[in-house]
Amino acid sequence: MEFLNTSIGRKIVMAVTGGCMVLFTLVHLLGNSSIFVGPSGINAYAEHLHSLPLPIIMLVRLVLLAILLVHIIYGIQLTIENRSATTKNYAIKASRKATFASENMIWTGLLLFAFILFHLLQFTLRVTPGLTLTTDATGHFNVFAMVASSFSSFASVGIYAAAMVVLFLHLFHGIQSFFQTIGWNNDCTQPIITRIGSLVALVVFLGFVAIPLSIFFGILKG
Repeated sequence: MEFLNTSIGRKIVMAVTGGCMVLFTLVHLLGNSSIFVGPSGINAYAEHLHSLPLPIIMLVRLVLLAILLVHIIYGIQLTIENRSATTKNYAIKASRKATFASENMIWTGLLLFAFILFHLLQFTLRVTPGLTLTTDATGHFNVFAMVASSFSSFASVGIYAAAMVVLFLHLFHGIQSFFQTIGWNNDCTQPIITRIGSLVALVVFLGFVAIPLSIFFGILKG
């Protein structure tokens, strides 16, 4: 446990928890993409998830919550540690390779946490105003109608799109940091890792933002 309180220990925890969340994000995107099949696609996907035993659903949610909180706590600790240890000379050298994404990881992370809370209130707890809560022809909850109603306003689509830009920035640097922490980052692999991080971040961004935009512009209809 003492190792986890060291700088390298915190970085490894950040890499592991971050990697888990990237995998979850990709799986989540894959599931959400069923909406492009139409109402039957997303509704069937949602019904399949809700048909799982409640203890399994709760366990998965608790594990994901624990991973998220650990990632946030260790991220804050590392940020404080790095800033307190930074000297003027080091800051000048580091700024040459720093990017907007790398310099603002703590802020994009906190913004994503705020968005996740909003996202849960909207689509899990369903307490945000303006949602259409009905059942489909089979008598199951109509997830498509709920999602469509949530993205019927420009403000809602704008918030979601902005959050996906933040997610893109966080993943863009986070994926590169993951490879660096596990020791796969060197002069030869750096260009490849940068491309992989950029590609994954871009795919996630385009995949998620396509949903609200397609609904708002009438491409996806119930």
